[in-house]
Amino acid sequence: MSIRIITESSSDIEQSMAKELDITVLPIHLHIGNEDYIDGFTLSKSRFYELLIEEDALPKTSQITPYEYEQATDTDDECIIITIASELSGCYRNACFASEGKNNVHVIDSRSACLGQGLLVKRAVQLRDEGKTCQEIVDTLEKEKSHVRIIALMNTLEYLKKGGRISAVAYAAGSLFGIKPVISIEDGQIITVGKARGSRSGNNMLVSQIDKYGGIDFSRPFALGYSGLSSAKLDKYIKDSSALYEGKTDNLPITQIGPTIGTYAGEDAIALAWFDNQK
Repeated sequence: MSIRIITESSSDIEQSMAKELDITVLPIHLHIGNEDYIDGFTLSKSRFYELLIEEDALPKTSQITPYEYEQATDTDDECIIITIASELSGCYRNACFASEGKNNVHVIDSRSACLGQGLLVKRAVQLRDEGKTCQEIVDTLEKEKSHVRIIALMNTLEYLKKGGRISAVAYAAGSLFGIKPVISIEDGQIITVGKARGSRSGNNMLVSQIDKYGGIDFSRPFALGYSGLSSAKLDKYIKDSSALYEGKTDNLPITQIGPTIGTYAGEDAIALAWFDNQK
């Protein structure tokens, strides 16, 4: 019996990558302007950022329905569904509803999103390819998901203000003084872990956050990401913090952040996700 791994496009795993990993990525639907789109099918990430700039109103996303989860798990295979954090979306609830009465379906709340959710999915693939049983994979993911860290340096506060995530006063003050917040997702909640003035200060803060949690465990998946149409700021960060990666990995997995988080991040945010070294 095979093991089928299922997640949503909020994980920022492209459909092309999903084929390589042999997993299923269910696309989130978006409403932008007067049009409806399917993430990764009728809307590329680059086109999404073009529309984000063009439209006044923020995009609206729709959660995956129970029916879509039912369709994805309509098999005798063992299924593991890894969802976006239940605090950020109703996907976990819908996946649980769809799995009721199915002993072959296991639902895991990633407690994260974006690159963090994607890391847990890739860890599941790693364990599957090592020959672990479905229950062993589920048990390991439940244990290790608290060790997934994701941090992002924002370049603009405009979209956080549009989405009601910060007040107009906080937006004005931050813009006036060039403050760039560093945010994280912890226990399913988006929180601010620091505020930096300028990119150099922000990059240093990202490095300090990695050090805070004992560094990166390079034996497990990790990822770097950027929002918008250019990876220039991420490229600079990688150059400035090269000591973190040199001699420890042959590959830096870089991802363009998709609509779920990109809607609030706007352009030129950079993000890192990793498993920490804490016991």
